[in-house]
Amino acid sequence: MKNSLIHTTDFILNTVISGNLLLWIIGLALLPAVLLWIYLAAKKRRKFITERDHYLKTGEICLNMVSETVWITRGQGVHTAFLESMALLTATPKLTIKVNGHGTGNLFHSHTYGLYYFWRGRNYKGRRILTAHVIPDSSKGAIPFSKYLMPVTTWYLKKAYSYADVIIAISPTVERTLKNLGVNSKIVRINNPVLTSNWKRTPENRLKGREKLGITNGETLVIGVGQLQQRKGVEDFMDIATAIVNSRFAWIGGRPWGVFTEGINRINKRIDDAPANITFTGLLDIREMSEMYAAADIFLFPSYQENSPLAPMEAAASGLPVIFRDIKEYESLYNHPYLKAATTAEFISITENLIADQQYYQSAVTMSYNLLKEFDKEKIKGDVLALYRQTLEDYFKLTH
Repeated sequence: MKNSLIHTTDFILNTVISGNLLLWIIGLALLPAVLLWIYLAAKKRRKFITERDHYLKTGEICLNMVSETVWITRGQGVHTAFLESMALLTATPKLTIKVNGHGTGNLFHSHTYGLYYFWRGRNYKGRRILTAHVIPDSSKGAIPFSKYLMPVTTWYLKKAYSYADVIIAISPTVERTLKNLGVNSKIVRINNPVLTSNWKRTPENRLKGREKLGITNGETLVIGVGQLQQRKGVEDFMDIATAIVNSRFAWIGGRPWGVFTEGINRINKRIDDAPANITFTGLLDIREMSEMYAAADIFLFPSYQENSPLAPMEAAASGLPVIFRDIKEYESLYNHPYLKAATTAEFISITENLIADQQYYQSAVTMSYNLLKEFDKEKIKGDVLALYRQTLEDYFKLTH
């Protein structure tokens, strides 16, 4: 911008000196634009200096946090991650959070990548942070015609990633994908936080959850959590429930994307034909989820693609054994061993063993609980705050 301004000013001066009438007219026409340009540049510079000096003096961060899930898609993991992040950072000294445009700040952090993300981030160039919760493969088995839409999905997500100055990659898979896509933004690996106190089971929650689901005290309850779509493995869950007729099963989740969800007619037909031991709750408020986990005895997570899923960690925090699908994403995400099944038959076998063998059950509970050590909220909070300060120091050119 500085070079363009110099060239334009030189042009006007040469016009005046030459005495050429046409050039005089052009020069006079350009003059208001140049003056406005100078004014806006000076105003921007004054704002930068004011913000920098205030940060140097106080060390205060005013965070503009954005998540479009507040308005459109609450019943899914990104919204939960947003709420957990908000709760993690609340009451942090020298940190004020403004959510979705309710005020401005000196730093921008978004959990979603829709048009509002681009709009709210327009005044934060150099200090835009995006948590990448999804990758192009996340659309497979989630939205209709995902195979044919993949080029558009990939193009759009790359634009969204590149718009950010810093990207928080929530898993090694996300980090690798960003690099393979050629995203030039700075990439930092930080796990999603798990606030274990939110999911601690109590006798009261167990009683409430079982009453809502119609489960008696003597029945074993196996639950799954996720959207009603192929990617989440809900059809496999129904196959498992059909095979284990002496236990109760419940699928918690619905379709926050409505008609834009993959396989509506096919899955609805399966639900209509499902045996009597399966309950489908539809979308529930997040405040009810602690009751659902407390009501359960076993948690199945047959999802085919995940980056850093929160539901199994919430279940683990509630004291449940968790059975994961054996997929490559978990191999790099988890450092501790976990129960895994590659096929529906293996899910059935492990579930039956958990029901029949109390010692095996207790070892599985311990195995799940150990995974939580990798999602320690205090470490993650420290990493996020350090990233915030580093981003501001880079922006204000305070890093030596």
